[in-house]
Amino acid sequence: MQIFKVSGMSCGHCVRAIGEAIRALDAAAEVQVNLAGGEVRVASRLSQEQLLAAIRQEGYQAQPA
Repeated sequence: MQIFKVSGMSCGHCVRAIGEAIRALDAAAEVQVNLAGGEVRVASRLSQEQLLAAIRQEGYQAQPA
């Protein structure tokens, strides 16, 4: 499980956008988003760099937690 601190998330659309961006690269990825805590947890075969790039491409600031 990789954990990222993500800023700019505020609603269900944000949760869907991040989940869809990651699952577009790894359909089997498990994505858990904590809006209140600004945290995204991902179980995936993708590298940390690939996951960060997917989140950032959706317009969010992300860094490893």
